[in-house]
Amino acid sequence: MKKIIVLLVFISFGAANAQQAFKGKGDAKINIGANLQDGGSGIQASADFGLGENFSYGFVATYLLGVDEFSGIYGDNTYFEAKPEFQDRFDAKFRINANLSSVIGVEQLDIYPGLSLGLHNFGGHLGGRYFFTEGFGVFTELGFPIAKYSNDKEVFDHLNNQVTFSLGASFNLD
Repeated sequence: MKKIIVLLVFISFGAANAQQAFKGKGDAKINIGANLQDGGSGIQASADFGLGENFSYGFVATYLLGVDEFSGIYGDNTYFEAKPEFQDRFDAKFRINANLSSVIGVEQLDIYPGLSLGLHNFGGHLGGRYFFTEGFGVFTELGFPIAKYSNDKEVFDHLNNQVTFSLGASFNLD
């Protein structure tokens, strides 16, 4: 019961002190968090910059820290405890977002669908940010590939060409 009361107090405090999540032109946000996906987990960092009332552009980079080794036959090759190299673990993307906080009428919550063009694919994402104070909030994001740049001929091509889930902290820079 004490845990439920503490949780309710935390939610009430957060809702009462929540700040505007997206301000439009000139807005700048940084997100830092965990990236979770099949076959590995890592970190994600992104930056978004407001261009208009409901439009922003940005950059996102991910690096997989924990990746499953592979032993077996893949294509015409046999692998034994193969580990991915840097280019298999790293991805960087340019992205555009449609920031919908003013459209849905909740200033503290920014829902942002968008498209991204990266080193490994062209994809989309759906994310959300909620700010507790003027400078700090939380984010979550779901990313997915639309068009891949490879034919899956390498054993670790799938690492940056699949659905990913990210969550972490968001910071206001303006």
